[in-house]
Amino acid sequence: MQKVKMVAQGRVQGVGFRWGVYSLALEIGGITGRVWNNDDGTVGILAQAENSNLMAKFIQEIRKGPTPFSKVTYLDVTMANFDSFTDFKISN
Repeated sequence: MQKVKMVAQGRVQGVGFRWGVYSLALEIGGITGRVWNNDDGTVGILAQAENSNLMAKFIQEIRKGPTPFSKVTYLDVTMANFDSFTDFKISN
């Protein structure tokens, strides 16, 4: 199981970014986790996948910006250890 924590910077709030990340996780399949807005204008993501290729594709697509109006200028990706998720949700 590959688990990562990501923090996206750029134009990532108020542009449907969280919904785009959620939709991307469902589209790729096999990705579970959470996405939320941070007070500093960034977006946090916890994601896990059994297949490292799925996770690599997920990260690559987030870097591109999952919605037409979003623009990721920096994506910090680190390996993480957290309780497993059974679904992908948008958190407040």
